[in-house]
Amino acid sequence: MDTRIISNPSGSDLDLLAETLRSGELVAIPTETVYGLGANGLDVEAMDKIYAAKGRPSDNPLILHVPDGESIRPLVQNISATAQALIDAFWPGPLTITLPKSDLVPDRATGGLSRVALRCPDHSICRDLLKRAGVPVAAPSANISGRPSPTTAQDVYHYMNGRIPYILDAGSCTIGVESTVVEVHDDKVIILRPGGITQSMLEDVVPTVIYDTALINESTKPKAPGMKYTHYAPDASMYVVVGKPSDVVEAFKELSKGYKGPIGCLVSYEIHALIGMDERFQCHCFGPYGDALALGHDFYKSLLHFNANHVTLILAEGVEPHGFGVAVMNRMEKASSHHVIYK
Repeated sequence: MDTRIISNPSGSDLDLLAETLRSGELVAIPTETVYGLGANGLDVEAMDKIYAAKGRPSDNPLILHVPDGESIRPLVQNISATAQALIDAFWPGPLTITLPKSDLVPDRATGGLSRVALRCPDHSICRDLLKRAGVPVAAPSANISGRPSPTTAQDVYHYMNGRIPYILDAGSCTIGVESTVVEVHDDKVIILRPGGITQSMLEDVVPTVIYDTALINESTKPKAPGMKYTHYAPDASMYVVVGKPSDVVEAFKELSKGYKGPIGCLVSYEIHALIGMDERFQCHCFGPYGDALALGHDFYKSLLHFNANHVTLILAEGVEPHGFGVAVMNRMEKASSHHVIYK
């Protein structure tokens, strides 16, 4: 199969991609978070192609993407007042809401669960495509399962060349970390996966917001994407260090002892200045010290860069797990196989 990248899409290009989705084929789509591997979310055979292309475990739920809040009504049993308040506050945006599914939604889309995950992306080209397709689009990250998520069309091509017919190129993703996933009840919201919408932002709308215990105990059946199995892993071993710049640099020097080949370092400008001229270190600077938004934006991109340069070890500077830092550290924990050091 030849994989075609469509950049600067015209209306006719989007119509072609919409028909491709309706007919049961795969299209990689851009969102504000990461690129997704899209398929008709009402077509079991189309969603099977997602699992085959990604090598994704079949009990891992999918997120159905819709162009607006009204589009979810046929897909759910009801929309509670709490769910509607979240939709009004955060859609379009990086918030996925799970609700009791209607009979229209196949079990394949939910990993056999009774709730369906729904999202309206904050990406105008993506929403235009979704409107033209006229079906909810299941779209997990467009990578091989367990590998770093793609934030550019070129990253998707690296993973999916020869596996899918089309990639819709709309440049780099603005956030770079997957959406927040929440389970909505009448009186509270449970965060199943942290992301771009933080706990404090949710608390501005809903009085009770808690984290799901499965974020700590990953032996349970996954309620949302990213809760179970290996995720975001680079080729090399990886360590994350959180602390003052001088402490992070000292830890990097200790961790790098004995490594002869190139070492990838994901660091802030301040820590890069302290590292000095060690020729073993290939540094990617994400931005100012402690800037969780900048780190999240560059995290997957840096891992794929280090993969391409065949580093033997990755040393990454983390951030304190507050606000958006909770989502960033969640991804860094998984990518490093929980090799996180707090100084």
